Amino acid sequence: MKIILLYFVGLVISQAASYDYGELLRLSLLFYEAQRSGKLPPDQKVTWRHDSALDDQGQNGEDLSGGYYDAGDYVKFGFPMAYTTTMLAWGIVSHESAYSKANALDDARKAVKWATDYFIKCHVSENEFYGQVGKGELDHDYWGRPEDMTMERPAYKIDESNPGSDLAAEAAAAMAATSIVFKNVDSGYSDTLITHAKQLYDFADNNRGKYSDSIGDAQEYYGSSSYEDELVWGAVWLYKATEENSYLDKAESLYSEFGLGNDDASFDWDSKTKGVQMLLAEITGNSKYLDTIEGYCDYLIDGQQRTPDGIVFLTEWGSLPSIATACFVCLEAANAGLSPDRYRDFATEQIGYILGDSGRSYVVGYGENPPSHEQHASSSCPDAPDPCDWDTFDSNEPNSHVLYGALVAGPDADGNYEDIRSDYVGNEVACDYNAGYQSALAALYDI
Repeated sequence: MKIILLYFVGLVISQAASYDYGELLRLSLLFYEAQRSGKLPPDQKVTWRHDSALDDQGQNGEDLSGGYYDAGDYVKFGFPMAYTTTMLAWGIVSHESAYSKANALDDARKAVKWATDYFIKCHVSENEFYGQVGKGELDHDYWGRPEDMTMERPAYKIDESNPGSDLAAEAAAAMAATSIVFKNVDSGYSDTLITHAKQLYDFADNNRGKYSDSIGDAQEYYGSSSYEDELVWGAVWLYKATEENSYLDKAESLYSEFGLGNDDASFDWDSKTKGVQMLLAEITGNSKYLDTIEGYCDYLIDGQQRTPDGIVFLTEWGSLPSIATACFVCLEAANAGLSPDRYRDFATEQIGYILGDSGRSYVVGYGENPPSHEQHASSSCPDAPDPCDWDTFDSNEPNSHVLYGALVAGPDADGNYEDIRSDYVGNEVACDYNAGYQSALAALYDI
């Protein structure tokens, strides 16, 4: 869909195309189905995927099957998976009516539960949590179907001797947020998640350290910059889930102690500060949080670098997921009464560029000229028994299966993008990439 230009006495008005956000929500949920590891359920809609990694286990033989493959590969990285879960749950909690309107609420609940069921398995004792299954280098030497994997898949954990406050607190946030999703649907499951969330948060707070210092293999792929933001983030979500004031007091105290109000970082798997500020603004109504979020969104609109075709550019890695996630924060700000028309228009514009206003779609299986060579092993593989290997990777043919709903990383600062399988910077997909984007879709659809 092209941008229509209307001219009135020298004034150019850009009228963006309209998009079916409900359809896009359903497609994004299909992407998460395609990322499932373990024994697939009977109602699996993505039928070209099959059971895989059924023998994933911990160091003492614990069952660690399930969860999500991280991106185009087959490592289960717990830190970004937990962030993904928290972000998806936030979108469901804030915009349940949008999911209902899209006939996607049941699938959305299943999407977060697929992760939290796995996290319950990973939490083998109060102060012990498995944060990764699979070794990055071994995994990345393989190109093929996940059900055909034969490489070693070691499991890595954090404990009191090898702490990981960021990982444990993010897992606590994911479980707390998901407990809200299920509070009025399955109270027993919700209560179970709260129990795990409280234990994980205490573990995180009482045994401080970065998880990627304890799980060395994660350092190269998802090395953590700090754990302070996750400690606040986890406390905020536990307050939202339990309404126990001690968690809100903890969040505000640590926020000040850690100086998070001075943090202008982006919002992603590694940095939760903007999410913290938005939630505290919503919960407390305190001007110090409201003003910070308003300044952030205003700067995105008026001051941040843009690509030549108008996409706000925040980072080289995941340029489109980064702005989509930022849009979700600003949509939450709009819902809280901060410049609602201005921020909704901004988000509509930016998500519109992603969906096709830029001249092409960056969402697989949707719109005009969508990606078809995204870096994603399982969808590139033809059905068995046809071979799938590095010759498949090198092929110029489109991926054998359409990875519906997946958002690719996107263009560089100059707007350059190539739909080629070898471009792991611009053309890979990932669970965390879709999380903020999907929640932004829900917010836009929730009118």
